[in-house]
Amino acid sequence: MSEIHLKALAHSYSKTPTGPEDYAIREMDHVWEQGGAYALLGPSGCGKSTLLNIISGLLTPSDGDVLFDGKDVKHLPPQDRNIAQVFQFPVIYDSMTVFENLAFPLRNMNVAEAKVQTKVHEIAEILELHPVLNKKAKNLTADEKQKVSMGRGLVRDDVSAILFDEPLTVIDPQLKWKLRRKLKQIHEQFNITMVYVTHDQLEASTFADKIAVMYGGQIVQFGTPRDLFENPNHTFVGYFIGSPGMNLIDVKPVAGGVAFDGIQVPLSDELNKILSEVPYNSIKIGIRPEFVHVWDKATEDAYECDVLHMEDLGTYKILTLKLGGQDIKVRLGEDHDVPVNKAYVSFPEQWLKLYVDDYLVEEPSVEDQVVEEAHA
Repeated sequence: MSEIHLKALAHSYSKTPTGPEDYAIREMDHVWEQGGAYALLGPSGCGKSTLLNIISGLLTPSDGDVLFDGKDVKHLPPQDRNIAQVFQFPVIYDSMTVFENLAFPLRNMNVAEAKVQTKVHEIAEILELHPVLNKKAKNLTADEKQKVSMGRGLVRDDVSAILFDEPLTVIDPQLKWKLRRKLKQIHEQFNITMVYVTHDQLEASTFADKIAVMYGGQIVQFGTPRDLFENPNHTFVGYFIGSPGMNLIDVKPVAGGVAFDGIQVPLSDELNKILSEVPYNSIKIGIRPEFVHVWDKATEDAYECDVLHMEDLGTYKILTLKLGGQDIKVRLGEDHDVPVNKAYVSFPEQWLKLYVDDYLVEEPSVEDQVVEEAHA
């Protein structure tokens, strides 16, 4: 297992890139710690697979270095990096049995046959493949084939990391949860560095200890699922994480806060001070539907809204409201009364986020203030 350090890494498919828009991967400095379970999350075209192929050696980056435990492997071919990669579609030998497929990587390394037998049966037990060990791979179901493909990566003791490129694409929905739990179990048992690429936030959250969210060739936030939900560092993270995503509203600064459509939203003195000092192209406020407070009558500090639509999803309801000229979403518990025609909403200060040019603006922490005062 290895620590993977992407040092000043960038990649362009253009021979003569002239600006950031020409880069599939914009310059980043990022570390995957040894033994961690990570997810690389983002929409199609954001650079996830490009980054994974750079780590595995299928692609050489235009700039920067790829370090495994401090050793530069940028120019090493995939076979010399001790990386196992599991792709969207199973990569197995249909003419071989399941046992032969699992044994192949070990036999190819001239591992003693006794150890081959031990390791194959160990992995077959974990992946529940014993009933089909003697079956030809061509006769397996799609999920069985993908489990064999995963097993071919797991069977080796010397892998630096296992990279999963949307491995559950071909799996039936009812089996996806079971396989995700199986991968989590494998990670806990073997302490292997794992990087899991997906566009599905549920897959990322249930597999990974930490998630790197990619957007436009950049990792815009790296943190736990809770970090991404409660403190999205970028408007894209707010929009992409959650169901539905964060409410985001363009605003303008006014005395004491920000405003849109004649509606004023107060901000703390610290945030107002920051807004007065930083240059900007755009300012947004954001709040998750879960954190909007809904009242059925006029309340101090609450804004009047028109009720547009309600979706009853069983355990919760999604309410669409019109606030000024903006549609906002609110998530209500199943026992919460649904307002009729009019509703009143308030935005708790703890959960209202301010974004300048799409990045989160935070009030200085107590520790930061102490340091600032010490240097004053």
